[in-house]
Amino acid sequence: MNAFTPVAPATATGQAAELLADVQKTLGLTPNMTKVMANSPALLRGYLALSGALAGGVLPAGVRERLAIATAEFNGCAYCLSAHTYIGANIAKVDALELDKARDATASDPHAAALLELSDAIARGRGSVDDTRLQAARDAGATDAEIGEVVGHLALNVLTNYFNILAGVDNDWPAVAPRTRAA
Repeated sequence: MNAFTPVAPATATGQAAELLADVQKTLGLTPNMTKVMANSPALLRGYLALSGALAGGVLPAGVRERLAIATAEFNGCAYCLSAHTYIGANIAKVDALELDKARDATASDPHAAALLELSDAIARGRGSVDDTRLQAARDAGATDAEIGEVVGHLALNVLTNYFNILAGVDNDWPAVAPRTRAA
C-alpha cells in the first residue's frame, strides 16, 4: 500500500506533468516509483538527473544493474530488487546466475566482482573502507572514474531504496523478494 498518493500522468500538472511525460517518452512506461516521486518534482528531477548522468558514465549497463541489485538486497528494497532484476535480465541482458550473484555483491568476472564488493563495503562501512579493500578494487583494474561512479550509483540506489520503502510504492515489476532485511 502506498504511503504517498501516486500522481497520475493523465491528470498531473506543471513540472510533475512534464517530468512524467519525459519518463514515459524515455522508458516507454511510467513506473510507479516515478509517479510517487512526482509529488515532489524536485525529487523526481534530481533522481532523473543523477540517473541520466550516471547512465552516460564509464560503467556498462550490466554492471550498473548488478550494483543496484546488490544495494537493493542489502537495504531490503523489494521494489528496486524487482525492477533491476527485470531490467538487468531483459534490457542489460545479464544472465540469471550473474543477477543472483549480484544479490551477494559478487560476480564471475573479477573486475565486476571487485566493483560490487567495493560498493558493498562502502555501504556497510557507511562510506568508510580500509585501504586494502580499495587497493583490491584497483588491483582488479578499477579506475578512479569507475570507483567514483560506484559511489554515485550507491547514492542513487540508496535514494530509491529508502524512498520506495518509506513510501510503500506498489511494485509494478515481476516480484523479487529480498532474502534478508538490513538491520
